[in-house]
Amino acid sequence: MTDLQKLRIGLTSLAVLAWAVAPLLVERSLLDVLNFSAILAIGGLGVGLLLGQCGIVNLGQSAFYGIGAYATAYGTTALGLPASAAMLIGMASAAAIALAIGWPMLRLGGFYLALATLAVGSIAGVLFFEWDWLTGGTLGVGGIPKLVVAGIELAEPMHYHYFIWPVVAGLSWLALNLIHSRQGLALRAMRDAAPAAEVLSIDLHRLKTVVFVISAVLGALAGSLFAHYVSFVSVQSFTVERSILFLLVPVVAGARSVPGIVIGALFVGLVPELLSALGDMHQVLFGLALVLVVTLLPGGITGLTTRWLARKEPA
Repeated sequence: MTDLQKLRIGLTSLAVLAWAVAPLLVERSLLDVLNFSAILAIGGLGVGLLLGQCGIVNLGQSAFYGIGAYATAYGTTALGLPASAAMLIGMASAAAIALAIGWPMLRLGGFYLALATLAVGSIAGVLFFEWDWLTGGTLGVGGIPKLVVAGIELAEPMHYHYFIWPVVAGLSWLALNLIHSRQGLALRAMRDAAPAAEVLSIDLHRLKTVVFVISAVLGALAGSLFAHYVSFVSVQSFTVERSILFLLVPVVAGARSVPGIVIGALFVGLVPELLSALGDMHQVLFGLALVLVVTLLPGGITGLTTRWLARKEPA
């Protein structure tokens, strides 16, 4: 067993131990932040797949996040659907919309595509505000029931913590399988040498569209889980600023690292909360921390670990 394998096993064991004992050691408010970080990780995983595997900057994830949340809210409160059915409707709706807008939009490239995704998020925010018959407008939708898993109502942050982090782990495992599959090889070829990939008859546009749809489904799932956790949704939760938070997750972590998404989500979720103890300057300090990470660690936090391990490995 190599040192790298031993390190991975050790870090995984520490992560599982931390997950198991966290609800017993931290305050309720901090446990809420950990649960919101898990939701950020799910939405950020979709953005990270687009950024790390396709080189696409997605600033419209808040649109699909809102679709998932409002599908769950409207389905469970107005239509009386089970939570699972409402969540599936939200993810299916997000997938259909992503396919419809992604197929033509993904023919763009560079900052034109980034601006197009930003426009998607902005338009969705306006529609969420105007369609008050569905979204409740500024008043929002309340009374969303808590999730029930295996007969247990996830009414407490501790219950939700033990549910949502395994969901994050399972989705990360599926994402790793995708990246290391034959399709993942085509994605890496498209990312690293697009002209060569085209010569090999790889349909780059179709691949980008598939990953965009996967990203949208993950965003909708995150929105549904958010809605069930807080039992209330309003337009203030689905602004462009939320899309920027989702984008920060892979940027801080290292866009090509799937396990690092958890680190990025914890950084984006926990650091502002910890800095809030310093008063009104906490937002400025968080901004400085982001600038330092992006400037000093262009490969993200996991990129620093990778370089350190590479020096430790024998030639």
